[in-house]
Amino acid sequence: MTAAAPEGSTGTTTGEAPALDTLPAELAEGERRWAATSLADRGALLTRVHATVSAEAENWVRVASRIKQLPDGSPLVGEEWLSGPYALLTSLDALARTLRTIASGHGPLDGAKFGRAPGGRVTVPVLPLTVRDRLLLNGFSAEVWMPPRVDADTVRRRAGLGALHPERTTGIGLVLGAGNITSIAPLDVLYELVAHNRVVVLKLNPVMGDLEPVYRRALAPLVDHGVLRIVTGGGDVGGYLAHHPDVAHVHITGSLATHDVVAFGPGEEGRARKAAGTPLLGKPMTSELGGVSPAIVVPGTWSAADLRYQAEHIATQRLHNSGHNCIASQVVVVSGDWPQREAFLGHLRDALRTAPARPAWYPGSADRLADAARSHPGAEWQGPEGSRLLVEVGDDDATAKVRTTEYFAPVLGVLTLPGLGAEFLDRAVEHANRDLFGTLGANIVIDPVTSKRLGGALDRAVAELRYGTVAVNAWTALGFLTATAPWGAFPGHTVADAQSGIGVVHNALLIDAPERTVVRGPFRPFPRSVAGGESALFPKPPWFVTARSAALTGRRLTRLAQRPSWARMPAVFAAAFRA
Repeated sequence: MTAAAPEGSTGTTTGEAPALDTLPAELAEGERRWAATSLADRGALLTRVHATVSAEAENWVRVASRIKQLPDGSPLVGEEWLSGPYALLTSLDALARTLRTIASGHGPLDGAKFGRAPGGRVTVPVLPLTVRDRLLLNGFSAEVWMPPRVDADTVRRRAGLGALHPERTTGIGLVLGAGNITSIAPLDVLYELVAHNRVVVLKLNPVMGDLEPVYRRALAPLVDHGVLRIVTGGGDVGGYLAHHPDVAHVHITGSLATHDVVAFGPGEEGRARKAAGTPLLGKPMTSELGGVSPAIVVPGTWSAADLRYQAEHIATQRLHNSGHNCIASQVVVVSGDWPQREAFLGHLRDALRTAPARPAWYPGSADRLADAARSHPGAEWQGPEGSRLLVEVGDDDATAKVRTTEYFAPVLGVLTLPGLGAEFLDRAVEHANRDLFGTLGANIVIDPVTSKRLGGALDRAVAELRYGTVAVNAWTALGFLTATAPWGAFPGHTVADAQSGIGVVHNALLIDAPERTVVRGPFRPFPRSVAGGESALFPKPPWFVTARSAALTGRRLTRLAQRPSWARMPAVFAAAFRA
């Protein structure tokens, strides 16, 4: 252990393997303590973590903004509030509530009003669940769709996962943390502890190294309880721990390439093992790995304001966090028969060009942008100093890399398909399932008139999309931000063909084996939503990259999550209405 490593944390390399080898013994004792910790006491522990995260929130956002090269006062700092401490605080609150419910002898889905979806699927509402949800996210909803032939009684009975038998712990889990969104690593830790009864070694991504002392203070109650250790270092540290005989399970959030190195080993030998389907890693592995996410724009008759707003919406889906998101939309699917296609693409170019300037801060981004430009002759540079790339591809260009390569950079593709109405939607769904790499999330944009005209065809299209989260008139990232929603790839992947990953996280209601999350939102913002008969209070959602008050709104939402109070609600809306 290095001299600079703080208590509860290890900064080391495999040259200092003995330092890492002390962790399993420490966590073995922690596992025994976790098995003896009642659900009520676990809930109380999460409440203490809530307090320490609250105390660290300001510093957390300051350090995250420095990592991402955001200047003080930038509205884009709002992203760091919402996807950092806010996301963790809401998850801590929801998980603690679930543990208290189970401890009282009830199930987390007792009283839930289940619905039905195409294919005989049972649906479970997960947003809104409280009056506060209904006010803060007015017009937005989320539900979990279960696989076909799973009945409601089974769904209700199995909800709770590891919390149903807290004494049955499952060893030590290694969490290989993400390097892009700052709440991911701690959220993954919570899910290992609560859903799987595993104590955790969290190995931070080096990109997030400056946040190590922040995480250490924010998660101090878990460290002090002996159920969490935090380590830093490079890939050698992660690899050493992943293959350590005392580590029972590995969870990674990152790239497919990194996943495969952990599972199969590096270089030609690793690729050969993958081709043969013989992992080097002899233990279970779960993952969240990203992919190429579509935004399907269903043609309709839109006003100029609709065209502009939805162009900003899709630009946000690509440019949030400077494009360094596993769930960023990468291919916009439009109809060549839509009379407003050119007008929409004009607004999309404007949105890419005029969105606030920011650095592509994640390592390797410049190289990925250059590769995208080389691979797509005719691609258009957009934005300040040509920092964003727009790529148009045809239906016959099935090998275009923008369809098969997650660029993890501000690269946006546009694919044009023929058709209108249900014909176009069906063709777009077929293309997304067949030709786009990955299954993490898909977005559909559709106006209310067209949606009503399509009727059940829209729900059938949602059911046909093989993605872990599908959003209609919302961004799938809202599913990530919803603590009670499961987050992960579409089920069915294997370590040898992981694509967007295996398993789910977040899922604060501890729903067993969900198929997907479906998020819905308003097509138009307030006040235009009122004229269209929709429900919406936000004039512009605070996660839009063009929201001028996003930093203030994010800060106030976090304060509300720190100490919920009706008295704090007006300040949130006052900030949001300045967007």
